[in-house]
Amino acid sequence: MKSYINNFGTKLLLPLFLLAGAACSDFLEEEDPSNLTPESFFTIPDHAEASVAAVYDAARFYGDGAGIFSSNWQLLEAPTGTSTTETAQNSDLNNLYSLTWDGNTIHIRNWWRGLYEVIANANLTIDRVPAISPMEEDQKSRILGEARFWRAWAYFYAVRLWGDVPLVLMPQSTSSEDFSPSRTPQREVYDQIVEDLQVAESAGLPWTDPSGRISTSAAKSLLAKVYLTMAGFPLNLGQEYYQLAADKSKEVIDNAGPIELFDEYGDLHDESLGNTKEHIFSLQYNNVVAGNPMGNMFPNFKPVTYRGPSGTGSTVPTLSFYNSYEEGDRRTVNQEGFFYNTYFANGSGEPFDLGAPYIFKHFNVTANGTQGMPGTAQDNLNVPMIRYAEVLLIYAEAQNEISGPTQETIDALTQIRDRAGLETPSVGGFDQNSFREAVWQERWHELAYEGKTWLDMIRLRQVFNEQTGEFDDFVGHVNLSSNEALQERHLLFPLPVQEMLNNPNLEVQNPGYE
Repeated sequence: MKSYINNFGTKLLLPLFLLAGAACSDFLEEEDPSNLTPESFFTIPDHAEASVAAVYDAARFYGDGAGIFSSNWQLLEAPTGTSTTETAQNSDLNNLYSLTWDGNTIHIRNWWRGLYEVIANANLTIDRVPAISPMEEDQKSRILGEARFWRAWAYFYAVRLWGDVPLVLMPQSTSSEDFSPSRTPQREVYDQIVEDLQVAESAGLPWTDPSGRISTSAAKSLLAKVYLTMAGFPLNLGQEYYQLAADKSKEVIDNAGPIELFDEYGDLHDESLGNTKEHIFSLQYNNVVAGNPMGNMFPNFKPVTYRGPSGTGSTVPTLSFYNSYEEGDRRTVNQEGFFYNTYFANGSGEPFDLGAPYIFKHFNVTANGTQGMPGTAQDNLNVPMIRYAEVLLIYAEAQNEISGPTQETIDALTQIRDRAGLETPSVGGFDQNSFREAVWQERWHELAYEGKTWLDMIRLRQVFNEQTGEFDDFVGHVNLSSNEALQERHLLFPLPVQEMLNNPNLEVQNPGYE
């Protein structure tokens, strides 16, 4: 299903080896064929396919390591207050949990480099593919649409993490005029993100794609999310952009076709169902190339998988967040929802008590085992980026800001809560403010541990208080995981120190990190 992307991502290197193997008897007469350049490489459609596959591959930096017992994705989880660590052996990760990070924190450095590698690969594809001839226009349009999507995806993270960031839209070399680019105002970055996604949604991509490639529904869903973010902090563009977010998410809802919620939460982490139904857009993983990278959610040194006693426990739920789910919420049911507090010895043996709730949302039963069925040890589970559940919540939030609660917004929220086994009040049971907070709370509970919560905190300037069930202002909210209060400086991450040393035009550090 996804082998094309996972395997083809390495093919960008193959021409180097194939050409290097040319008959050596001709070497005195021929130009060195292994000395490839972008000009000599981008000559046939296969080169275009290899180029965009390299963009997909670069995006997997998301799950790469960030020192001992840590992964890059934990940058988006540790500061939220909804998780904690059982190991505390990674000082950079500890700094994220304690809200004391700085420009040398490895996760911050890795995200900057990872995002700009995606951007660089996308820029090369966008610049070089149009000149390839002969090449079918439909194929060319699809590849360019995919590359535009990925560039938008990368910049959307960058602008939310750092604010003003360098906007680089062409391939770079040491002779490029803007080889050391300055930071671009956020609004300009967002405008480019919108433009790229509009190109992607009109590129002739399929509505859904079970292979895991970018689809039209993915482009529209991400664009709806971008509009929702632009409506809130820090741009505060308000009603016009709430309307755009509502309209764009409604396009996905009204034309869903094969897109719908799974009936069971277990289906969300069933590797055989990747890129189907609720999964609109995911990072693709295949154990042959790169296995699922969410293992730091395993409990510390407990035998929940075929590996026996193992796991780092460096991202585990706080008990206060787990207890903040409503009574009867199916998402808290052991091994059925998003958590588990018992499992089977070595993945397939007798049940045992874990002593606390752990995150089941990314646990691959096929790979790790279940009672009486040993695991395959091949973790091919994707990492979800956008689920249909989020699109429903985007629509409910955005439309409420325009019109207050309506039957359609209630219906969107109800789909999420029905699956959780929870009752939803009728339209008359909400006013605009109470419905707003109901949707926010649903985002906290439905999208937990998917890299969404911290970015919601930034755009809303609000944080769910799991003790009161209400929302606090961002600045001053105390994370119960560390008993540390969020400060104004935490609204942005610092620029990586090494990047500032390498680029003298990144001379102004973000506030609070000077």
